[in-house]
Amino acid sequence: MKLTILGGGGFRVPLVYGALLGDRAEGRVTQVVLHDLDAGRLSAVARVLAEQAAGDPDAPEVSVTTDLDDALRGADFVFSAIRVGGLEGRAADERVALDEGVLGQETVGAGGIAYGLRTVPVAVDIARRVARLAPDAWVINFTNPAGLVTEAMSRHLGDRVIGICDSPVGLGRRIARVLGADPREAWIDYVGLNHLGWVRGLRVAGRDELPRLLADPELLGSFEEGKLFGPEWLRSLGAVPNEYLHYYYFNREAVRAYQQAEKTRGAFLHDQQARFYDEMKHPETAALTAWDRTRAEREATYMAENRDAAGAGERDADDLSGGYEKVALALMRAIARDERTTLILNVPNRGTLSVLDADAVIEVPCLVDANGAHPVTVDPLPDHATGLVCAVKGVEREILAAAESGSRTTAVKAFALHPLVDSVNVARRLLDGYTAVHPGLGYLT
Repeated sequence: MKLTILGGGGFRVPLVYGALLGDRAEGRVTQVVLHDLDAGRLSAVARVLAEQAAGDPDAPEVSVTTDLDDALRGADFVFSAIRVGGLEGRAADERVALDEGVLGQETVGAGGIAYGLRTVPVAVDIARRVARLAPDAWVINFTNPAGLVTEAMSRHLGDRVIGICDSPVGLGRRIARVLGADPREAWIDYVGLNHLGWVRGLRVAGRDELPRLLADPELLGSFEEGKLFGPEWLRSLGAVPNEYLHYYYFNREAVRAYQQAEKTRGAFLHDQQARFYDEMKHPETAALTAWDRTRAEREATYMAENRDAAGAGERDADDLSGGYEKVALALMRAIARDERTTLILNVPNRGTLSVLDADAVIEVPCLVDANGAHPVTVDPLPDHATGLVCAVKGVEREILAAAESGSRTTAVKAFALHPLVDSVNVARRLLDGYTAVHPGLGYLT
């Protein structure tokens, strides 16, 4: 099988390749094609992959290309992890928003809208090319904002594009671990949008163990989300939110923490990865060692400002190993080999949440087989969660409409309607600010 990785010069690609190593089963990935616009980054990542594969005669063959069409032809799976505008763009998204006193995170609030407006046109072009050059391929989307981008691509690829994220997986794993359960044997009742979902139950052998967790303040405060949100708030919700809901429930504290930080997250990652790629220009550099050292620092500092604002301390060692690459591999295996499994994925609603239309992409447990991902029926969300989900989905739809029409008025509407942007005038200034620093938004008139 051929796997094409878009954004193949990206820092997290070795996680995906590492997950493929050791797979000897029929129908495994034997060819990996890395595509990126930056040949130097491609070369650096290819060196890391070569060191990963050392001593493994059955490791998937790796090739690199800057030609998108060549990368897509003949692909069985396409893994999309692009970043339009690079980390410079992410840092600019954060700074423009923070200057207006609102959140600039890459998937939440003003920053997420700006990123979406830049990314959707590129993702749609990719989807059209996949439909033309690799019509039988399955697209696994990890490009952020993952739910929004998956919905944009689904309008051209239908159910053959599936969005993935490691946040729900990590949350379910942490809850199971605290409860003394094996995550592989637990059913996680999770529903919402990407970076906007809640665990409402965790069933082991048919028994919901979440009430036991919610009733025990000591247990509840012992893992990352308990430390972020506090046991009292989690008991009030009767659920455990995705970590990204900290930006909503503690918005003022999060904005203040980001404004006071020495660097924004995007600026930190930009400088960190620039050092890595500069280091990789030297032939004597131990590529895998350099990558692993940089990855460990990246994971340890994830959402550091939120943890500081909440007094949550440092991340647990068990949470530093990533996870989205395991979801991607399990998804590919289920489809390619009909190894039926259940995964939390971003897929069209198809009636799962009655408050949203059939084509709205949601994040929910899915049964996966050779025919793709099928969302599982879930109970309705409580009113407070329904309100947030509907409001944010409404914003996503305005982003899609603006990207399709090129309408500046619609783009302003997307900013203004977001729950974390509190003024139409702020929305207008945000779009002016983003247009000034992102030439790619010139299509909005």
